[in-house]
Amino acid sequence: MLVQSASEASGGDLLFLVSCNEIVSKTVRDRYKHTLVLHAADLPKGRGWSPHIWQVIEGNDSIVISLLDAAEPVDSGDIWRKEKIQLEGHELYDEINELVFAAEVRLMDYAMTHFATIVPARQSGNPTYYRARTPKDSEIDPRDTLAAQFNLLRVADPDRYPAFFMLHGMRYEISIRKAKPADSTTDR
Repeated sequence: MLVQSASEASGGDLLFLVSCNEIVSKTVRDRYKHTLVLHAADLPKGRGWSPHIWQVIEGNDSIVISLLDAAEPVDSGDIWRKEKIQLEGHELYDEINELVFAAEVRLMDYAMTHFATIVPARQSGNPTYYRARTPKDSEIDPRDTLAAQFNLLRVADPDRYPAFFMLHGMRYEISIRKAKPADSTTDR
């Protein structure tokens, strides 16, 4: 069953929290044998909000997706499994999300197959945190090169947080899409 709010979660074996932007209370989590979070960071590094977006902006070419027990504080639970996805550097927002979601589905399949026998591992190391992104985080500097800002352009959510720049007292939004490979010289 797919639910959009924790209040709709009635109970069962597994509750997966995918792209969840609400804190799910212990009362709700206790309705399930296991409540699992899918988080796009190599925990404990990258706790917090929009970790895969921040990592692409930082220039990372791979992203680890962690499957972990839901716990308090957020993103601190024991790790069930991790999966790494590789980026080539040209993927745009929707393509990056497709890669992340495909890895999350594989991790959910793993959890459904192994939940009765899994022995999760405690997180080790010093945690780092990402803050929540805001529309201001998609601002492009019109004086800088596109190449220098490409990672920011490629992860800007075109609907909620489109890339933009300010110039001559006006705000201009930027959209980006792939057209052809760079070495393509003829129309096909």
